[in-house]
Amino acid sequence: MQVNFFQIVPVLNQFLKYAFSYSHLYNLVVSVVILGIFVLFKNIFTNYIFKFLRRMTDKTKGMADEYLLTSFHDPLKNAIVLLGLYLAFKNYLPSSYDYVLNKVLSSGVIILFANAVYKLVGFYAENETEIGRLLNGKIDKILIPFFSKMIRFIIVALTFVVIASDWGYDVNGFVAGLGLGGLAFALAAKDLLANVFSGIVIIIDKPFSIGDWIKTNDVEGTVVDINFRSTKIRMFDQALVTVPNFNLVNASIINFTKRPTRRITFNLEVTYSTPSHKLQKGIERIEKLLLAHSNIDETSVVVKFDSFGGSALQIFVYFFTKTIVWADYLNTKQDINFGIMKIMEEEGISFAFPSTSVYLETPLKIKQEAEAN
Repeated sequence: MQVNFFQIVPVLNQFLKYAFSYSHLYNLVVSVVILGIFVLFKNIFTNYIFKFLRRMTDKTKGMADEYLLTSFHDPLKNAIVLLGLYLAFKNYLPSSYDYVLNKVLSSGVIILFANAVYKLVGFYAENETEIGRLLNGKIDKILIPFFSKMIRFIIVALTFVVIASDWGYDVNGFVAGLGLGGLAFALAAKDLLANVFSGIVIIIDKPFSIGDWIKTNDVEGTVVDINFRSTKIRMFDQALVTVPNFNLVNASIINFTKRPTRRITFNLEVTYSTPSHKLQKGIERIEKLLLAHSNIDETSVVVKFDSFGGSALQIFVYFFTKTIVWADYLNTKQDINFGIMKIMEEEGISFAFPSTSVYLETPLKIKQEAEAN
C-alpha cells in the first residue's frame, strides 16, 4: 500500500502545531519541574525521615530496628521518585489515562514494599543471633538458609498474585493452572522433587548442620550451604562440592563435629638398651602428664608397655582431647609431644629408629680369603 506524501503533510503539520502549542509546552514544563523536584529532594526527604526514626530507635537492643530501616531506605527513595513520575504523567496526560496511572502506581508501591521485605529476610538470614532474639529461642543453622529461600519465594509469588489481581486477572484460574502444570512438572522432574524432599528430610532429621565436618563414601569436608536441591560441602583442599540431597539421604554420614572428644593414639618406640626401671618410670610420668593436662579427658588415658618390636620396645599411648576444634586439637597434641620428649630426656631414654644389623658368621676366614686373592 503506497502512501501519498501530500497525505502525510497535513497530519504532520497538525502534530507539530499541537507539540509546540502553548498548552502542551506548559504541561510538559510543569511535569518536568514536578519530576525534577521529587528527584532532587528524594535523598533529603528520605534522610530526614530516617534520621528521625533512628533517634526513636537508638535505645533499643539488637539489630532489628537497624535491619528494618536499612531494608526500607532505598525502596522509600524509589517510592518518592515513583510518586514524582505519577504526578508528572498525571499532569501531562489526559484524564483518560488516570486508570492506567493509578494501577501503575499501586503496582510500583507493591513491588517496592515486597523488595524491602525481601531485603529484610536476607539481613536476618545472615545473623543467627537476631533470628533467635526475634523468635525468642535458638534456631538450628541448618534451617536458616532453607526457610529464608522459601520465604523469599513466597514473597515473590505473593507479589505477582497481588499485582495480577489488582490489574483484574483471574488469580483462581492461574492457581488452578499451576496445579495442572505442577502435575506435569512432577512427572517430568522426579529427580528434582526427590532432592527437594530429601532436603526436607535432612532438615527434619538433622544428621548435620551448616559448619559441621562430615564424611561420606564420596566426599569429606565442611557443610557450607543447604538448599532445596543440594548440599554444598567445602573440602579441605578448598574445593567446593555440590552433592544432591537424595545422595546424602541414602548415604552413611560420619559427623565428626558431633563427637564430644577427639582421639590421639600412637606408639613410642625406645631402644632395647633401656633398663626396665627407667622404662617403667617413663611410662608412669607420661601417664601423669596426660592426666594433669586440662584439655585431655582423664577417663580415656592409656599408657602401657605394649610389645617387643622388631627393633624397639613399643609403648602404646591412647587418649582423647576435650576439644574437637582443629587448632585446639593440634595445640594439645603439640603440648603432649613436647612433654613426652622432656620426660624421655630427663629419664635418659632414647627413641629407637628403624635399623638393620648384619652378622658375619666367620669373619676371619673371609679376611684370609680376601688377603690371598
